[in-house]
Amino acid sequence: MIHSTKKPLIVVGAGNWGKNLVRNFNQLGALAGVAEAHPNLRAEVTSTYPNIDIYTDFEQALETNVQALVLATPAPTHYKLAMAALRAGKDVFVEKPITLRTEEARTLAEYADKHERVLMVGHLLLYQPAIAWMRDYLASGKAGKVLRVSTQRLKLGKVRKEENVWWSFAPHDVSVILDLLGNPQLQKAKALGSAILQPGIEDYVQVEMCFQNGQSAQISCSWYHPLTQRSTVVIAEKQMLVYDEVLQTVTIHDKFIDQDLQHFDKGIEVVEVAASEPLKIECQHFLDCLKTRQKPRSDGWNGVAVVEILEEAQKSLHG
Repeated sequence: MIHSTKKPLIVVGAGNWGKNLVRNFNQLGALAGVAEAHPNLRAEVTSTYPNIDIYTDFEQALETNVQALVLATPAPTHYKLAMAALRAGKDVFVEKPITLRTEEARTLAEYADKHERVLMVGHLLLYQPAIAWMRDYLASGKAGKVLRVSTQRLKLGKVRKEENVWWSFAPHDVSVILDLLGNPQLQKAKALGSAILQPGIEDYVQVEMCFQNGQSAQISCSWYHPLTQRSTVVIAEKQMLVYDEVLQTVTIHDKFIDQDLQHFDKGIEVVEVAASEPLKIECQHFLDCLKTRQKPRSDGWNGVAVVEILEEAQKSLHG
């Protein structure tokens, strides 16, 4: 059924994360409808949002005249659904990872560019105010050249059967690392992992990345860990930054080691970063891009770069 609406988008998938996208786009006055295959979830959406259109599948949503589709479906479906939406002339927001293969991600990004479609990936941490502050601070040059970024994402969390912790947790951190390093080209990725609970599905993964410009990075992630530890550490020539995602603090360590291996320490400074909901910022950014036709911060090519690293590390794990 084709509906006429002034609201620009339909969210496809109203499950664990999709319901958050539904809530935010509705609050922003942009939600025309929701497409959801599962009857129980459809009933929940109908009860909570009685004034929006409900569709039983993706094809119904595709036939509408809305400007954009927001895909919050399982990752293996992303390529097929995103390409169908782009070919139907729609702008697309797709949750992370954009696809499971670099080749597919590149195809989507190229198609979106060629046909002037907005293609945005849900790399949520890029819209976290603390990460945005760090990006701007590093761009100012006060810390000197950025040499290395290390992240931790550890907790006792939901264990998946269809993907390992690397594909589940790491897309966020890969996107942040690329952003803070200035989007360098990957040279190689070396991964180690442990499959404790299920054979072949790693619960703990550590990846070391080297980039062509000499920068490096490391990611440690686990969903089988007693403590919740989420942090980003930036090592630069003149200073070091530490973002504690749990405490929501950014600390500048005004210290470094020079070429003569001498230590310099001028103390630390804790930065006050205004608290706001990253998902709402991310959703508003997508709506702004729909209007202005600008490229999103987390555009299709950002998605390509992230999936390339995810794939290379996965090959190292099982190679």
